[in-house]
Amino acid sequence: MKIALMTGLVGVALFTATPRKAPTVLYGNRTITVEQAIDDPTDLWVTAKDLKRINDFELKPEGACLGEICFPLKAGPSESLVVSREGRSWINLTGLARKLGQAFTVDRDAGVWSFSPIPLTRAPLLESAMAPDFSIPDRRGRPVRLSDFRGKKVMLLTWASW
Repeated sequence: MKIALMTGLVGVALFTATPRKAPTVLYGNRTITVEQAIDDPTDLWVTAKDLKRINDFELKPEGACLGEICFPLKAGPSESLVVSREGRSWINLTGLARKLGQAFTVDRDAGVWSFSPIPLTRAPLLESAMAPDFSIPDRRGRPVRLSDFRGKKVMLLTWASW
């Protein structure tokens, strides 16, 4: 079922209720295949159930809530991050990410959306100024943990070929 807005001689398709392929969302250590999404050329619209599965946000009357912190989803008719289609509410996950300052990227051909951590959830880490402990293999394949160097000065250098 397509819903289209016609303006003058130009028709713009807004939503297709059935997606081309089920989108996959990468967030934290999760890989979630979205059960249902609205096929939109620019944004990822998901159900409240999938929103919870993706990033633990719950839809409440005050907005999208993560624990006790809530973000309003309706600023005005043209800025709403929630729409009703086919008798259910759809949340604009990418719109919410923009509102939260959360970076994301998409591979449209593969149908994969990847979201960075939500800045608000990283605040305690930044306030403590302590890097989280992690382990990586050295050149010989032996694990080296950051905590092995506790009390010493450490320079972390990252590099990626892409």
